[in-house]
Amino acid sequence: MTSHTSQEYSADDEDKLEGVVGQRFNALSNQLTGVLSVSYADSEIRDALRLLDLKNVQNTPDLRRRLRHDLQKEVIDCNSSIVQDFGQVAEQLKRIGSTISSLNACCENMRRVVAAARRDNAPVLDEASALLTQKEELEKKSRLLDAFNKHFVLPEEELMALTSATEAIDAHFFAVLARTKQIYADCQVLLGSENQRLGLELMDQSSRQLNSGYQKLFRWIQREFKILDLENPQINAFIRRSLRTLAERPTLFESCLDSFSQAREHVLTDGFYSALTGSSTTDQDNDPTMKPIEFHAHDTLRYTGDILAWAHSATVSERESLESLFISEGDEMAKGIRAGRQSEPWSAMGGDVFDGRKALDSLVNRNMTGVARALRQRIEQAIHSQDDPVTIYKTVNLISFYRVTLKKLLGPDSFIMESLSSLEDFAMRQFEALQNDQTATIQAELTQAPSDLSIPDILDETLTQLKALMKSYESSLTPVDSREVDFKPILSQTLKPVLEACDSLAESLQLPASSIFLLNCYIAARFTLQPFDFTQSLIGQIDRIVSSSTGNLITYQHAFFLHVSGLHPLLTALTPLTDSDEDLVKVHDLAPFQPSAITEASQTLDEFLPSALMDASENLKQLNNSGLVGDITSEAADRFCEDFEFVEARLATVDEMVAAYEDGGTTGSGGDEEEESEIGSGAKVQQGEKKDLILLRNLYPRTSGEIRVLLS
Repeated sequence: MTSHTSQEYSADDEDKLEGVVGQRFNALSNQLTGVLSVSYADSEIRDALRLLDLKNVQNTPDLRRRLRHDLQKEVIDCNSSIVQDFGQVAEQLKRIGSTISSLNACCENMRRVVAAARRDNAPVLDEASALLTQKEELEKKSRLLDAFNKHFVLPEEELMALTSATEAIDAHFFAVLARTKQIYADCQVLLGSENQRLGLELMDQSSRQLNSGYQKLFRWIQREFKILDLENPQINAFIRRSLRTLAERPTLFESCLDSFSQAREHVLTDGFYSALTGSSTTDQDNDPTMKPIEFHAHDTLRYTGDILAWAHSATVSERESLESLFISEGDEMAKGIRAGRQSEPWSAMGGDVFDGRKALDSLVNRNMTGVARALRQRIEQAIHSQDDPVTIYKTVNLISFYRVTLKKLLGPDSFIMESLSSLEDFAMRQFEALQNDQTATIQAELTQAPSDLSIPDILDETLTQLKALMKSYESSLTPVDSREVDFKPILSQTLKPVLEACDSLAESLQLPASSIFLLNCYIAARFTLQPFDFTQSLIGQIDRIVSSSTGNLITYQHAFFLHVSGLHPLLTALTPLTDSDEDLVKVHDLAPFQPSAITEASQTLDEFLPSALMDASENLKQLNNSGLVGDITSEAADRFCEDFEFVEARLATVDEMVAAYEDGGTTGSGGDEEEESEIGSGAKVQQGEKKDLILLRNLYPRTSGEIRVLLS
């Protein structure tokens, strides 16, 4: 069919047809391109599709052809309804315009009426405005005056509470006093204005009121102090607050403290005498169950201890009570003193920064002054009546203990510290005087050593006394680094004079008695001193003397071994000789080495050895230290064994020389020549005579091994 149709058309028709087909194809292509190029992420496309979905449009060919027509019809209908609505709006605007015109006319008439009324009422309004302004100024001045009076002027009832003696001291009084101080401080602001008269008058008025308030507080505190019981833990809280407030007036505060100190001194002194005697100036303070301290006046140490213990307890109690009164956590007392020195510059002249703790120490010191005087008097009497140096020295340490303890409470400059230091010096002087008397007695009584060479009774008593002194000193509070230095004078006054007297007695004795006596004395002294670390210096001196005396006894025992054993002549003869042949060949000519003499020496040695140690120990039987006796004897025996080894070695050497000469005589050649040998000093012995020589070891057969076994 296509070929047939193409034959019916002419060439021109074919060209037109081709053009129309091309245009349609281009239009379709453009539409497809436009559809494909549309982004479905566009909000307008999504809205259009959503509207189509809401209309429930079916996708049919008929609807697709009528879709545009239906949409345009809807748009036209909408525009028509809008035009109708705007027509109604235009009509309403016309009616509003006419209404506005009538209102403008009415307002203009009213404006003319108001202007006429304003012209008529202008003078009245001006006068009313002036009156209102004056009223506001008067109200402001009234409020300012009320505020000024409320801040700078005390009401009558507050003034009575501050100054009247009939009004009690309570929280309201302190509140009024604080307000008055604030008024006085705020008056300085008024002095900065042009008119200073008001500020000066108010400052003068508030100053008089403050002085009256402080005077009232001062008198009230004095009355309260007269009935104050510091032992009562429930002290009136207003007393503490009153003292901290009164500290702002240093003059009144010091006067109050002076009267308080005098009252407390009287109370404490009376309490001290009551504790001493069991009675008081006030019968209500008597306690029948309390035993008086003077009940033990015969026992100086206990009497002194009870007095010092009471004083320490009273000091601690007084300090704790006053600390609760005068020391606060916020250091309010110091702040009040500093503020008071600014208001009273004359009270701060030459004064340092206020220290509450030092002021408290000073007050306690003043309160304890009467007790310190009475304490010193009583203890001095007790010490003066005591003649036992040990008791006095224990009293010295007791006083020193309380002095160090109270020093931590009151400081080094208190009156009671001065009293205790004076008492300590007095007691030490009394102790030294008694020791000097005892030293003189020792020198007079210790004239000869005991017959058994034991320690003298005076030394025994001295050591017992010294041990008690050292135990007392050990329990004292003396610093460790100065203990030895501080105790050295005590040793010099007690032990050294007795030891020196023993040295003098030992000089009059012979060995071994002198050394035994010294060892007994010094070992006993060392045994007493050993447990205490502050006697090491003297122990070192004693050790040197003990070592020297021990050496003397060892030398004596050694000599005893040599003489009794018969070894001494042999050793004396051999010691000067050397190991040379010239000296050794002279041994046979020496008297101790003659056959009879050396045989006798050997017999003496044999008799000596079985009981040698017992005989030697018998020499030292008066030495009280058995261990030291054994050590001395053992050391002397060792020396004896060394000497015997020396003699044994020399004799063996001499015998070897003799044997060598004899061997040479029997094996030598050249029988025609005579060989001479010097066996003794200047003695010529022919070769034939050598067979008559005797070996010394055969005559003196003991060996050093046997000696050591027998003397071990």
